[in-house]
Amino acid sequence: MSFRTEDDARVNFQMCKSSDPKDRVQFYDIWAETYEKDSSLMNYKAPHLSVKFLSENFSGNPEQALVLDVACGSGWVAKLMHELGFRHFVGVDGSIGMLEQAQKTGLYLDLKPAILGPEPLPAQPGVFDVVIIVGALRHGFVPVSIIRELHAAAKPGGLICMSRVDPKCDSGDEYKVNMERELQLMEEEDLWSLVATREMKNYIRDPYRNYSEEEQKKSYLHGTVYLYKKAM
Repeated sequence: MSFRTEDDARVNFQMCKSSDPKDRVQFYDIWAETYEKDSSLMNYKAPHLSVKFLSENFSGNPEQALVLDVACGSGWVAKLMHELGFRHFVGVDGSIGMLEQAQKTGLYLDLKPAILGPEPLPAQPGVFDVVIIVGALRHGFVPVSIIRELHAAAKPGGLICMSRVDPKCDSGDEYKVNMERELQLMEEEDLWSLVATREMKNYIRDPYRNYSEEEQKKSYLHGTVYLYKKAM
């Protein structure tokens, strides 16, 4: 991998603008090899924060847990979970390039391609101890409607962990409102119960705007991680 700079990383984030899911997937195919490096350059903390939050609230035996890693990308989340004792992963992502990177980790029992939203989540229902999605729940990526499919994949009593960034835009605000309305509705339908939620400060340095040195403290986007337990 060639030497990368923060400017290189910011360019890639800003180039990924298409609202067409197929265009986004093709872009991620090209970006896959340097995605983790570029994300690290932007101080992307969502994988670490989400996995830590899940681990703090997981009471089972991680070595026996079956994990569905949705929008798994390069396998970053699985690598962090493996460090904490989780061993059994199934991954889903729309980008073949990303799935090839995930395959290189050697951590996945199976990896399945799917553009979520236009295509259903390719997961056996009711079998996963943990379902986790980090970073993809946002406007133009994975629609709010996928949340019920995440729920369906979990076994009764299983955990569903979801992280969401707060981009500084109207579409991001609308997505947050719609997502949290769906989460609450599913709770009212007795499909699951809230285990915990946590605000995530400094989720990622905002890659979509260029900040002066004086503005650097304001350059971070924040987010939220949610953890639900599927009803028995």
